[in-house]
Amino acid sequence: SLIPRCCPSLLLLLLLLPGPLPVAGMEDDAFPHLGESSQPPPRACPPRCSCPRVDTVDCDGLDLRVFPDNITRAAQHLSLQNNQLQELPYNELSRLSGLRTLNLHNNLISSEGLPDEAFESLTQLQHIYVAHNKLSVAPQFLPRSLRVADLAANQVMEIFPLTFGEKPALRSVYLHNNQLSNAGLPPDAFRGSEAIATLSLSNNRLSYLPPSLPPSLERLHLQNNLISKVPRGALSRQTQLRELYLQHNQLTDSGLDATTFSKLHSLEYLDLSHNQLTTVPAGLPRTLAILHLGRNRIRQVEAARLHGARGLRYLLLQHNQLGSSGLPAGALRPLRGLHTLHLYGNGLDCVPPALPRRLRALVLPHNHVAALGARDLAATPGLTELNLAYNRLASARVHHRAFRRLRALRSLDLAGNQLTRLPMGLPTGLRTLQLQRNQLWMLEPEPLAGLDQLRELSLAHNRLRVGNIGPGTWHELQALQSPHCPQGPSIPLPAFSW
Repeated sequence: SLIPRCCPSLLLLLLLLPGPLPVAGMEDDAFPHLGESSQPPPRACPPRCSCPRVDTVDCDGLDLRVFPDNITRAAQHLSLQNNQLQELPYNELSRLSGLRTLNLHNNLISSEGLPDEAFESLTQLQHIYVAHNKLSVAPQFLPRSLRVADLAANQVMEIFPLTFGEKPALRSVYLHNNQLSNAGLPPDAFRGSEAIATLSLSNNRLSYLPPSLPPSLERLHLQNNLISKVPRGALSRQTQLRELYLQHNQLTDSGLDATTFSKLHSLEYLDLSHNQLTTVPAGLPRTLAILHLGRNRIRQVEAARLHGARGLRYLLLQHNQLGSSGLPAGALRPLRGLHTLHLYGNGLDCVPPALPRRLRALVLPHNHVAALGARDLAATPGLTELNLAYNRLASARVHHRAFRRLRALRSLDLAGNQLTRLPMGLPTGLRTLQLQRNQLWMLEPEPLAGLDQLRELSLAHNRLRVGNIGPGTWHELQALQSPHCPQGPSIPLPAFSW
């Protein structure tokens, strides 16, 4: 013993000390103070990367050209987006068997730089993001555990049965902005993946709607392809589909039939704009709320084609070829709940007769309407927005009772016509009145009487002079904010393209 036998009191003192004896040359603060626990050793983190948690490695935007080689095996979330990576080394990926999220968005990874077995060991991977890379073919195998797969904005020309097939938890697949043709999309591409709700195939080279799509689909994006045909039965199993986007394709009447949409018992939004249709498609489902048919070649709307779509709320027919007989009386009678009718840029020469009584917004700019009779708008007393801008209306052909029934009207756009004086009988609840680009040469108080809620009155680009504005013209316009606003607000609609 190092303690002398003659000093038992020293031995007692040593036994009562709270910690070990200090070692020569070691600083006092190298040991924890009384009541403190020792800190764990610092975690390894790749240079310049951030590791905010033990399971997260963030290497975003570091201009990396080589995959980091010292990523912790405990990583569950790895982000390498916005770098210069050209390949994924299998030996490094295979170490990270616990990964749940792998973000490789916006790199330079090619199919040659992505080994076939790259993701074989990632058996817990749920989210993979490889958008904006240089892939020419999809990975042949992705893990069964996958929930979200984003391969958008590559150069993918081919996918394989096990790229997205046999993935029972897969919910979202993004393949837009690639070079996929129907030949590159095998019939069993989604077999065994019965939970896919969102599938984006827009901006590819598909010439017909792919068969054997997942029956679980809720949103299907096929816009900006070369689709001229929907094969019979291609949409017969998609009873949960709510949104279908087919705009900017090459669809003709012969490419659709009466059964194309009839089985879509949950469909709410159908976009067929920017195609080559000459008639409204048949077999529209009762659940449909929004039908976008703008920028086609439709000459006439038949009531029989709309009979099934009784729940329709928005009907958009802008930039078609509807002439004087394009909307005959009763054509829209089945649509009792119609809220908005959009007819911008057709050849209509009058307000369509027998409009649905519950209509709230009638959008008719850039047509050939030359007159408004006393009863032309009487069938729609609930209108809140009426747009007749850029037609051929002249004051002599606007009846003084044309607006009498429109007590709910809040926005009236008569810009770009041939009016020489203010219309009479304007609804007293108006908030916005657009009259710019007409031939107005004088203003009198009488047409503006009672418009005490009018907030915006646009009179720009007319023939008005100060001396032609009668005394008291502005007297009752107590709410007016800007009497000469050059442009007024547009009618609020969903985000539709014109």
